[in-house]
Amino acid sequence: MENVTTLVPKREKTILIFGLSSFVGSNLAEFFKKDFRVVGTYNKNPIFIPGVLALPCDVLNKEEVQLALYAFKPDITIYAVGLSSVMECSRNPDLADALNASGLFNVVEYCQRYKSQVCYLSSGFVFAGEDKQYIEMDIPDPNTVYGKTQASAEFYIQKSSLNYIIFRSCKLYGRGHIENRKTFFETIQKDFMDRKNISCDDNVKTGYLDVYYLAMILKICFEKGVKNRLFQISSNDTASFNEFVKDYCEIFSESSGLVQKGRWPFPFVASAATLPSGDKINFDLDISNIEGFLNINMPTVKESLEFTFKRFMGKAKTARGGSSGGEDVTFI
Repeated sequence: MENVTTLVPKREKTILIFGLSSFVGSNLAEFFKKDFRVVGTYNKNPIFIPGVLALPCDVLNKEEVQLALYAFKPDITIYAVGLSSVMECSRNPDLADALNASGLFNVVEYCQRYKSQVCYLSSGFVFAGEDKQYIEMDIPDPNTVYGKTQASAEFYIQKSSLNYIIFRSCKLYGRGHIENRKTFFETIQKDFMDRKNISCDDNVKTGYLDVYYLAMILKICFEKGVKNRLFQISSNDTASFNEFVKDYCEIFSESSGLVQKGRWPFPFVASAATLPSGDKINFDLDISNIEGFLNINMPTVKESLEFTFKRFMGKAKTARGGSSGGEDVTFI
């Protein structure tokens, strides 16, 4: 006789994304909807993603946060709300603190009540940008408003949540889902289309990853049931924005003559305890932990851009060998 348990379909996991209309939130929803039941919230920017339920919610309103978690009782709650621009956070420190930290406190409180794992997306800006490679165990020493709010959020989750996962990521790029709000990647593409000269900072170095790499890693961790861990995610190397755009030109066949080396202002907090000692500001994240844990090899900046080219435009121009990861995920 057939085992009765085989007749009961496996319940689809539910993922709730606070900040569905954000660049990262919308891309994660687009990626996850094939394998999970995905719902999301927005505040001032209504968004439509086929197959994803979107509803309004202000993360600073505890009652609205509670209602969203009570209604859907998600297995996983991703916090993708916040100001992710270093300059915008510097100009609006109160808003940055409210969205990047205070809103998260509300979400974490009700995730505990409804037994949902909270997933927080942090960044390498929790560090000071010194000429070294940062590991997960290094104590955050941010010198920007953006970094301070994220370090505060990381600390709060680790001290107050019994079921969390934190991903400290390098710079993520790709296309968003809100027409009137372009990502920096979309701005680059439009400038090349319009044949405009592009001034690119050559002072700050960080990793660069297509946002879908983050989505692939999250998916593996969710399926494995990983909990109470902090992982750093980055490309295998770092680049300045100028170097990133030059690599973009090579892979997307654009004119590098339009790219001009520049130096953008970087908003250090005057009271910061640590400031970079050299001329360059480096946010180099050690990724050996995530690579060893999931048996994968993260791509270089160029390899990530090659993946982006294929994802947006189809067949790549050159067949480059790449590193193949575990879990049937090939990271080009």
